[in-house]
Parts: sequence; structure tokens; C-alpha cells
Amino acid sequence: MIKKVVGASLIGTTVEWYDFFLYGSAAALVFNKLFFPTADPLTGTLLAFTTYAIGFLARPLGGLVFGHYGDRLGRKKLLVLSLLLMGGATMLMGVLPTYASVGVAAPLLLTLLRLVQGFALGGEWGGAVLIVSEHGDPARRGFWASWPQAGVPCGNLLATAVLAVLAAVQSDADFLAWGWRIPFLLSGVLVVIGLWIRLTVTESPVFLAAQEKAAQAKAAQPKGGTEEKAPALELLRHNWREVLIAMGARFAENVSYYVITAFILVYVVTGLGLSKSVGLNAVLVASAVHLVTIPVWGHLSDRFGRRSIYLVGAVGMAGWIFAFFALLDTKNPVLITLATTVGLVLHGAMYGPQAAFFSELFGTRVRYSGASVGYQLASIAAGALAPLIATALLQAYRSSLPIAVYVVITCVITVVAVLLARETRGADLEERDRVGV
Repeated sequence: MIKKVVGASLIGTTVEWYDFFLYGSAAALVFNKLFFPTADPLTGTLLAFTTYAIGFLARPLGGLVFGHYGDRLGRKKLLVLSLLLMGGATMLMGVLPTYASVGVAAPLLLTLLRLVQGFALGGEWGGAVLIVSEHGDPARRGFWASWPQAGVPCGNLLATAVLAVLAAVQSDADFLAWGWRIPFLLSGVLVVIGLWIRLTVTESPVFLAAQEKAAQAKAAQPKGGTEEKAPALELLRHNWREVLIAMGARFAENVSYYVITAFILVYVVTGLGLSKSVGLNAVLVASAVHLVTIPVWGHLSDRFGRRSIYLVGAVGMAGWIFAFFALLDTKNPVLITLATTVGLVLHGAMYGPQAAFFSELFGTRVRYSGASVGYQLASIAAGALAPLIATALLQAYRSSLPIAVYVVITCVITVVAVLLARETRGADLEERDRVGV
């Protein structure tokens, strides 16, 4: 059963992240010309990344709404809904008219669909990692729960691969005219596959046990007893510290990822004057390695603890980010690929244990809300702004050094947050519910 649940979560997160990252790559490569054609290249890219960032603003709202109903109704139903919303928005992007056709309405429609994407993704992550965490045994939870996390490189790998193939077989003019639409329309096929698999899994046994316990407690109350509080209200009252820890732990992981995988396309094309294929191929190779190493880091967190492995990633990223840009500046495709690959391996040390770590911070009644809200709130200040801040720093200083310093600051925030957290490895989720912690 655990393998079936892992497979369902992985395919779903792969589809969701394919859709989300496809937008980021398109924002870096073509959206500035198609939807913001009146601006100079870097300013147009900034405007495109602004619509990209807007998707992150909707993610906490999605996390809150999906978390509320996921803690009330179950994980499975909400996972199906998130997949439908994300896939529908992405397919509609593939048929959007551009600025040349409908003027200012084009970027407005693009922004609206991006908001739907963000809302859907806000609910996806928490449900996907929780349904695995709550099915698996405590001793191997880090390993099993890391597989939905592998949907991130899978989705990025898929999105980058499709764009790289199109860039190789099409002229720039054809890609700009109609080729960019193909990856968005392909999302429909992936959604059908993801839905078919997701509908076959069972609901989380830990959630069902907690639901039964809550029903028994409610039945035992005298008529007119205390009304059950919404999960979000319980979360803010009793678990605000855990939410802040989750947010802080996300900073370095989230910022470094988008600098390495999204901003790199801006840097190599606009900053270094190289072909977009150099950046796409580097991300492609690095994502393949990232996919393999995330479960490895998850497994290591089962042996050595969530905090220790997470700190390896945060401290390692603070040192590597300077080498990352130095290798990019060589303009050597092999060294650019090496820089990206090592960066994503270090990112995996944070991302691999993260699913189990965040799941173990909260009790079942607020777990979906807690994990989702902590994860998604950080996305606004971290991932949403990372490409914008990096592009603005490049435009202002024409140097990568301020960007590297920016990443280091986020690493310091993450190190502090992880050091303030308790070690959660091996926590019994049902036992936590029984003792009320």
C-alpha cells in the first residue's frame, strides 16, 4: 500500500510542478516578448517574473483553504481537486491570446490563470506529503515522504526537457510564434494520468483514526457543549511557533532553488549572452541528479535526524553559491552544468527531509493546515521574490556578488530556524494525537 500511495503522490506532484515550473521557464524565455513587448529585455523579464511571483501570493490562501477542508474531510478529496485546478489553468495558458492580439487584456488573463495555479499548488504540497507520511512507518518516514518531494525535480525535468527539445528542433521565430504553447497544452494528458492514479489510493489511516476519535469525543459531550474550532484557529493559537520554524526552514531551500533553476536562464542569456539551450540543458541534467538524491537525503534523515541533514544543505549552499556564479561566469557549458548540479544536490539535503520534518511538527487535527501554511507563507517572501530580487540586483550592479550575498542571508535564516526546532525523527504521529501534543 505504501508504494501505491507514494506512486500516486509522486505522479500528482510531478504534474503540478511541471505546470508551475513551465510558467517560470516561459517567463524567463518568452513571456517578456509575448505579453510585455514594449519594455527593454531586463525590464520585460522583471514584469514577467512579477506575474510569476503573483502565483506565490495565492499559495498561502490555497494552503489555508485546502488545509482547512483537508483536516476536516480528508487528504484524498482535496488532492484530486488541486490537480484539476492546476491542469485546467495550465491548459488555458496554452490558448491565451498575446499582447499583439488583445493588448493589455493578455497579461491580465495570464495573471488570473497564474493565481489559479498558485491557489492549487498551495493545497497540493501539504496533502501529497501528508498522505504518504501518515501511511508510512515512523522508522522510514523520511525516505517515503521524500518521494512526493521528488515530484519537484520530476516536474522541472519534464518542463525543461520539453522546452529544450522544442528549442532544438524549432527556430526562435517559430518557438515565439506558436511552439511555446505546446508544453502548456500537454498538461492535459498528464492530468488525466495523475487523476487515474490518485483516485485508486485509500485515505490516510492516521487521519481516519483521528476523525473517529474526534467523533467519539463530540458524541460524549453534553448537548450544547464546546463547539469544535476550525483547524486554522487551533493552529494559530497552539502551533504558531512550529509555523514560524517551518517558514524559516523554507527560506534557503526556496530561494536557492529558484535562483539555480529559474534565474539561471536570465543570467546565462541576458547576463552572459549565451544561448538559452545552455541554461536549459544545465537544469535538465541537474534535475535528473536532483531526482535521485532527494530520496537518498530522506533516507539519511531517518538515520541521522532531520535537523542534521537539513543543516548540511543550508550551510553547504551558503558556501557553494559563490562557486556557482564563478562557474557560470566561465561561460563553459560543462562547468555551468556542474555548478547547477552541485547546487541542486545541496538543495536536496534540505528538501529531502522537509516533508517528514514538517509533518512531524504538527498533530493530525491541524497537520494539513500547519504544514501547508508554514510551507506556503514562506514561498511569498522566499521563492516568489527570488527571481525578481536576483534580476533587479543584476540590473542594478551588473554583478553576481550581491545575488550570492542575498542567498547567504537566507541560509542564515534557515540555520537559525532549524537549530530552534526539536528533532522529530521517528515521531509516532498517532501517539502524538493520543497525548495531545
